[in-house]
Amino acid sequence: MSNVYEERATMIAAGELQSFGPFGREHCKNHPNAVNLQLRQLQPASELWSSDGAAGLVGSLQEVTLQEKKRECWLLRKGSSVDSDEMEYDEELYAAGNMVIWSKGSKSQASHVYKAFTVDSPVQQALWCNFGIPQKKKDEQEILEQTVCIVQSSCVNVHSVTGKDFISPLPFQVSNLWPTKFGLLLERKNSAPDASQSPPREPLPTVFSMLHPLDEIAPVVCRPTGLFEAARVQYVSDSTMKIVFSNCEPSIVMTYDTVQCIHSVWALRKVTPDEQSTVLKCPEQVATPQGLMPPSFLTTHLRNISRMDSPGSPFHCHALHNQNRMTSSPGLHSRTHSPSISSMAALSRSHSPGMAAPSFSVAARFNMSYHSSSPRGHSLLPSPNSTANESVLVPEMEPIVPDLCIEQLWSETASSHREMSCQASKVFITSDLCENKYLCFLVESHQQLRCVKFIESNNPSQLIFASVATIPAKDAAPLQDIDAMLVLEANGSLVLYTGVTRVSKVFVPGLLSPTFSLSNHVTHLSTPMDSVSTPAKATGRHIGRLEEVAMPSPVSELRGTTKHHETSWLGDYTFQQSVPYIHALRDPVSSRVTLELSNGTMLRITIPEIATSELVRKCLQAVRFILPKETAMKVLIKWYNIYNAPGGPSAHLEWNLFVTCFMTLMGYNTERLGWTRNLHFEVPLSPVIAPKKARPSDTGSDEDWDYMWCSDYHRQVVFRHACGAVSLESTDTSGCEESLSSTPALRLDPSAPLFPHIPALFYVLHLLYEELKLDELQRSGGRSLVGLLQQLARDLQLEEYIDLYWRDYPSFITTFKESCIIDQAQMEQMLRPSFLRAEPPCVFSWLSSCLRGEEVAPFPYLPGICERTKLLVLSYALYIIGDDNATSVDMSKYLAKLSAGQKKTVIDSALRRSSCMKPDAPNESLAVKLVVWLTSEGFTLKDLESVPFGVALPIRDAIYQCREQPCSDWSEDVCLLIGRQDLTKQAHKVTVAKGKAVSTVGLGLMLEAPATTEAEEEEDGMTDLNQDVIGLIWSQDLRVHEARRLLQSSRPVRVSVVHLPEVSDHEYIEEKENKLLQLCQRTMALPVGRGLFTLFSYHPVPTEPLPVPKLNLTGRAPPQNTMVDLNSGNIDVPPNMTSWSSFHNGVAAGLKIAPASQVDSAWIAYNKPKSPELANEYAGFLMALGLNGHLTKLATLNIHDYLTKGHEMTSIGLLLGVSAAKLSTMDMSITRLLSIHIPALLPPTSTELDVPHNVQVAAVVGIGLVYQGTGHRHNAEVLLAEIGRPPGPEMEYCTDRESYSLAAGLALGMVCLGHGSNLIGMSDLNVPEQLYQYMVGGHRRTHAGINREKHKSPSYQIKEGDTINVDVTCPGATLALAMIYLKTNNRSIADWLKAPDTMFLLDFIKPEFLLLRTLARCIIMWDEILPNSEWVSSNVPQIIQENIGNPVVSEDLNMETLAQAHDYIIAGACMAVGFRFAGSANSDAFDCLYKFARSFMQCLTSATATVTGHYNLQTCLSMVLLALSMVMAGSGNLKVLQLCRFLHKRTSGEMNYGFHMAHHMALGLLFLGGGRYTLSTSNSAIAALLCALYPHFPAHSTDNRYHLQALRHLGVLAAEPRLLVPVDVDTLKPCYALLDVTYKETPWYEETTVELMAPTMLPELQLLKKVKVKGPRYWELSIDMSKGTQHLESILSRDGVLYVKLRAGQLPYKDDPRGWKSLLAPNVNNRNSEVRTFKPEAISTFTSDAALVSFAEYFCKASESVKHDTLALFSAILYECVTQENPEMLPTYIAIDQAVRTLEQTEMCETFALWQMRLVLELCESRVLQHRLREGAQGRGLLLSSEFLPVMKNSADGTLDRWLTDNSHVLRSYMSGQSLTEDMLSNMLACFLVYHSIPCLSKMSATHLEGSTSFPELLLKFSQLGIPVRALLRLGPLLLGTAGFWTGQLAC
Repeated sequence: MSNVYEERATMIAAGELQSFGPFGREHCKNHPNAVNLQLRQLQPASELWSSDGAAGLVGSLQEVTLQEKKRECWLLRKGSSVDSDEMEYDEELYAAGNMVIWSKGSKSQASHVYKAFTVDSPVQQALWCNFGIPQKKKDEQEILEQTVCIVQSSCVNVHSVTGKDFISPLPFQVSNLWPTKFGLLLERKNSAPDASQSPPREPLPTVFSMLHPLDEIAPVVCRPTGLFEAARVQYVSDSTMKIVFSNCEPSIVMTYDTVQCIHSVWALRKVTPDEQSTVLKCPEQVATPQGLMPPSFLTTHLRNISRMDSPGSPFHCHALHNQNRMTSSPGLHSRTHSPSISSMAALSRSHSPGMAAPSFSVAARFNMSYHSSSPRGHSLLPSPNSTANESVLVPEMEPIVPDLCIEQLWSETASSHREMSCQASKVFITSDLCENKYLCFLVESHQQLRCVKFIESNNPSQLIFASVATIPAKDAAPLQDIDAMLVLEANGSLVLYTGVTRVSKVFVPGLLSPTFSLSNHVTHLSTPMDSVSTPAKATGRHIGRLEEVAMPSPVSELRGTTKHHETSWLGDYTFQQSVPYIHALRDPVSSRVTLELSNGTMLRITIPEIATSELVRKCLQAVRFILPKETAMKVLIKWYNIYNAPGGPSAHLEWNLFVTCFMTLMGYNTERLGWTRNLHFEVPLSPVIAPKKARPSDTGSDEDWDYMWCSDYHRQVVFRHACGAVSLESTDTSGCEESLSSTPALRLDPSAPLFPHIPALFYVLHLLYEELKLDELQRSGGRSLVGLLQQLARDLQLEEYIDLYWRDYPSFITTFKESCIIDQAQMEQMLRPSFLRAEPPCVFSWLSSCLRGEEVAPFPYLPGICERTKLLVLSYALYIIGDDNATSVDMSKYLAKLSAGQKKTVIDSALRRSSCMKPDAPNESLAVKLVVWLTSEGFTLKDLESVPFGVALPIRDAIYQCREQPCSDWSEDVCLLIGRQDLTKQAHKVTVAKGKAVSTVGLGLMLEAPATTEAEEEEDGMTDLNQDVIGLIWSQDLRVHEARRLLQSSRPVRVSVVHLPEVSDHEYIEEKENKLLQLCQRTMALPVGRGLFTLFSYHPVPTEPLPVPKLNLTGRAPPQNTMVDLNSGNIDVPPNMTSWSSFHNGVAAGLKIAPASQVDSAWIAYNKPKSPELANEYAGFLMALGLNGHLTKLATLNIHDYLTKGHEMTSIGLLLGVSAAKLSTMDMSITRLLSIHIPALLPPTSTELDVPHNVQVAAVVGIGLVYQGTGHRHNAEVLLAEIGRPPGPEMEYCTDRESYSLAAGLALGMVCLGHGSNLIGMSDLNVPEQLYQYMVGGHRRTHAGINREKHKSPSYQIKEGDTINVDVTCPGATLALAMIYLKTNNRSIADWLKAPDTMFLLDFIKPEFLLLRTLARCIIMWDEILPNSEWVSSNVPQIIQENIGNPVVSEDLNMETLAQAHDYIIAGACMAVGFRFAGSANSDAFDCLYKFARSFMQCLTSATATVTGHYNLQTCLSMVLLALSMVMAGSGNLKVLQLCRFLHKRTSGEMNYGFHMAHHMALGLLFLGGGRYTLSTSNSAIAALLCALYPHFPAHSTDNRYHLQALRHLGVLAAEPRLLVPVDVDTLKPCYALLDVTYKETPWYEETTVELMAPTMLPELQLLKKVKVKGPRYWELSIDMSKGTQHLESILSRDGVLYVKLRAGQLPYKDDPRGWKSLLAPNVNNRNSEVRTFKPEAISTFTSDAALVSFAEYFCKASESVKHDTLALFSAILYECVTQENPEMLPTYIAIDQAVRTLEQTEMCETFALWQMRLVLELCESRVLQHRLREGAQGRGLLLSSEFLPVMKNSADGTLDRWLTDNSHVLRSYMSGQSLTEDMLSNMLACFLVYHSIPCLSKMSATHLEGSTSFPELLLKFSQLGIPVRALLRLGPLLLGTAGFWTGQLAC
């Protein structure tokens, strides 16, 4: 048993002791609410009664006092910050009274309040919970929303970190809430004990889930695994089942059955659909929504209940326990709880679980109807006369669908009553040092901790539970960070366990050593201790061993405390009670835990880590990896105790301590080895504190330590016990001592625990050493490790390994001479693993073979430990060997995994995971594959910096290649790795844009518009355009200012009327006012254009209302500037003249808001004006919000509110807005909203609603928008009928019928948009024929439709008879046909629409309709539209073409009809060209349309105008102008601007409101969105434009007869952002950049590439193949469209910002348009003096990299410290790096230079740099890369410049050759196998061997080089060994022994 004693005797010291009080408590005292909360008198937590509302038996007696004491509770957790820069910190959630305080604090930073919440009623519980927000797309991951949930009695408040607040009412009383992976679990409070229910009633569900605060609370179902139930799914409705624990990863729940007294573990997961249906289908459950328990379940219940009064019933023992404990430890049961304790648990401590808590009222039952949010008043116990009750019992409603299911995984087995457990008071999951996981639960009644080991199986939801172990414990807490848990034993001592293995006691400085209290003995003995498997079983043994165990070393004893308690610990009981002892643990966070003392104070301690140095940690990982679990556990525990002994070592001695401990465990006597003996004197190495008698003085002294260091005990016992840990009896030490000293040879002790594993351990440590060589920062660790490795290698007689270490550290290794003798018998005891080969794996040699193109064997690596080895080996395999599959399928070709037998599963899954990476596009280059793969493995630039320069060179090369030709859609991490900030920023923006839209537009572009001097200019509503971008697009002139001047409507107009002498003053005033009235027609039409001009240019501030510029209808008359006003009463002004114009003004203001802005329902309502006269403006504002998509955020309540006001304009704006926002979604709620306003969509019997006509029109168009392109049959049928709706009897539908019919036609066209003849399921409607009839007239058909009843009696006013009124129905039907057959090229339909070619038929059709027919016909035959005037004229019928302009005309032709028809048809064809080339800025289309526009203008001014009629010509001109501006949309073309300006000035004569509207819409389209937007030609866009540009414009401002004015704004739906703005990533300013835009091939042209100077409008994206930023000024960047246009679309939608980066030495185009000022411009007169002329001062123009600038500053300026040649070299290197733009090569250049210099001075004591040098040279000579570079188009060399490397190589070669000639004997002696000496020569020899890749001696001797006679023979043998020829040239003479050969070869 000595072993056990030794293990028990260890003790570690806890660190960082400090007293603890929850921060929230302090904060509460200063809280403004504190006065009435009386928080100042808060008791310490331990004195509070039970933390639940019911305080058990004691509580009910003391109800009064209970009310006064406030509850407080708190949770702590490890802080998880999104930005990981922050150190780790703790978060605390503290609840008391009505307050919850969330605070954060860490070691370095004091606690501070993060958030404080105050709620209305006392907080019952506060917890953190993460809710998942499901994404719309299936493949997207759920976003987790972190929240705090605050539980009150009637509701839960949920506050998310992002600032959202929810309040979820609770439909029943909740006893507890549990956070889970999916959301919250709620446990219903069980108000009445089951036994008292007289008729047993179906139990209600008890556990509910809430997946999101907005979701309904749903019951949880369970799948038990029982003997009786065949895994039947049912609701969880067992009221005896209490949840005691929930966990997120793995997602499990632990429950406790209060009757059977057993714990069970359940997996929590989402419900499967069949489980849902099973639960919902059960026939009984339809009647009652509560889950039915299967009968067997009930019977078991009853059986349990009937057992209650048996004498051995659990209740008796519980009662005993309770009384017993109350006397022994006051306040133990009432302590507040840690995160894992539930309040239920606390409740069950204070009274036995089966008894009901008396303070719950029976009436407050959870009602059976789920939806009642407050408990009903009457009792729910069924009584015969209670009728109300029956109605509740069978609620008529569907049961709620469950969301979550719990599936039973494990249940504990209770063998006897003695083992029946009380409810667990604490449950947690912990893992041990070997990564086993345990679920531990503390059963306080038995004072034991039960630990269940579980394994995660392949199916993540299934956990396999293994054995249960019990540990005697009063309390326990997990310590996550160190894979351990702290256990408080019954005697009050703290013990550290890892898993179920005991590590050591924990000594807390400042607390007396733990002792026993008598009362604890009683309970202790009453527990079933015999079943407990721990090293010390009986209690008696503790007492006997107290002296050894409990007393810490006298040195670390508390100063000043008396020592007599050692003897009187039992007698002096009162003394014992006065000293505080630990009675509970709480709030464990990472490795910190709070101790709760018996006197109520709390202390926070930190348990030390297993290792602080990275090297020791890695070694321990490797050891753990390779050893069997039990051995590994022993080693780790042994190390932990030695390292953390009180007064343990400091960090830099940690390694020495580790070596000593480790070698001792292997059986070495570290005292005898020279180099380890030296380690001893650096560190006090006493793992056990020697129990020596204390001196009389109470205090210890330093001599104590000296005494211990020198003691024999120290020298022998320590290490004897360390190695004898396996053998039970340690041998007699004195005899051992003699035997050791008598034999001079050093031997190993074969009984040491690690002795058999030495070879395996040696090998893993060697692999670790190779891993450390690949990290510059860890190399010092590698050097430390070499000492240990060389010793093991010597003793295992592995010569080649020693040779390898000597080559790496020549001067260091030669200092070691000793080796220990292991005789043959012992050698056989060792387990030699198969993977330990004689030839040592060397990662540098492996990489070198790769570069030389040799066959390579797989390189061994340790998964999880040698990650960098894996990364670099696979990188070389991929990039140098060129194996595409190296990183996926063929990993095993290059990597050999070591398996220790215990790690199989983990490794395989890791392999599988990496192999299922998505297969890349086959055409990607290796460089791209490498970079993308490295990023996916988490490799960053920072990591690359620490890779040695030679190894890193190929990766840098790949990065450089990717940087030159990147792909635009790489992830942010890839862009960071290749060092393209422009792309990184771009990628970053893509991800962030969802969150903060405003900042994305920020970029410094949103600079304030230059402040204008006139205050009025601010209010014209056009100030928000982006001046920087506009200044770049139109840099030469002020066209935007001109457009702005033409569109402003907020300043008075100038009314200049000449006062003729004969006109009286009064008449003159009237004349002025009439003139003003004319001008106002124009002013009122302006907002429609202004809305288009300022489209989406503004981001509103949520705290301010939207500024709406006022519509100014006054004038100023020169010269006195007198005011002219229309309201003077001198002339008649039409009523309601301004209502529509202010509506348009509101729309224009609202359209400024960008779709990406943050707008919410409250802000929309906040903008509602106070004064009623602004209501129209607000109506327009609402419509605009719909058009930019924000109206979806308006709450349904508000929408209803606005519609009930009955304000006509508001209804129109809202209906159109909501429909536009829900474009083609078929949204049902919106459909209902619209149907109320359309009588035809209501059922025939419904009441007649008085809906204003215009609102009906708007609603009909709304239906078209919501169902756009869906082909919805019912709506199509109704709309078809509505086109020809006859007037009704009582003047219904008699006015403005045209606009309704047109709206129905437009809507029908939208619903069936582009469907053509394949209108599914509508063939019986004969849609095209019916429309044709509407178009040409004829007999009205009888309506088989829905609204038969409504059309019974005809109108009394309008006598249409039974023929169709074509004047009403034609426009709608024509456009409907056009939209249904849009772009279908259906010739038969198109021929219906041909203009008639006989005079007779022409007389029958309105000329206006000819325009519509021509337009309709052309857009059906979409592909035939050509942008030339011949095609336009070809649409005119022959009869017209022949007679127009013919002076002699036969008299039966009506000239006027022909002329009008001609003009309208031409206008229609021009419109068609406008639609076909909308937004394309096609120059042919522009020329053609411009020509027609000019000819119409000439007609207007000429005499012929009278024939066609002024009005008709003006209409045609307006349409052509609109077509022109559609083609040139967003381009700001000057010629079109001139036309618009000319028409703007014409205000007299026939120019009415409608024409002004058309002209200014054209102007708005021309500058659409300030030049950022243009038009799309998608079907949806064309439909929107047809609505907006309908060719009949209103005659005056209140005219809606033919077309509803509000529809003019729908054109916005056709706008799309296509402006690409290059932004310099360094200055964040927009700039110019050259683009190459490649068009795809089409039937009309081949694939072509055009060069554009951005910022520019791009063509429509579907026409493009790729867009590329061209060099040489900026880094190239291409966006390929072959993979889809999403990437470019996302760029364009975020203001089109494309980040570009200037190349070094280049200036932007703005500063240097021709490129002559560039520093790299060839400087003609002296070609090669660049290097000398490069001044370091000039560097700032080349690069903004701070590191380079300071390098130039310090190393490239002449000063006395820097030699001149060094200066020149550094300057040259810098110039090279900067101009080649690979500044990251600067360290490589310098490192190579340093390496060669060190070699020249023969000062190399480690050959590391030479290895790198060799790899660099091999890379440059590598055939693979040479070949690859020749193939590459650029023909550029590798990264290193051509001149630099040869010079360096030459220098290194020369140095080594000179050394060889002088010292060839050294090489000879090495070749002949003599041992090496400690001098510089051996260092240089190592350098020589490494540099020339000469293999180690044993390999060479195996090929018998010595016996060779001729050079060719050597050559052959050398090539077999893979030695390069250059080495042969140097070794040849030595091997052949001829000096002549040597000189002869050198001459060669």
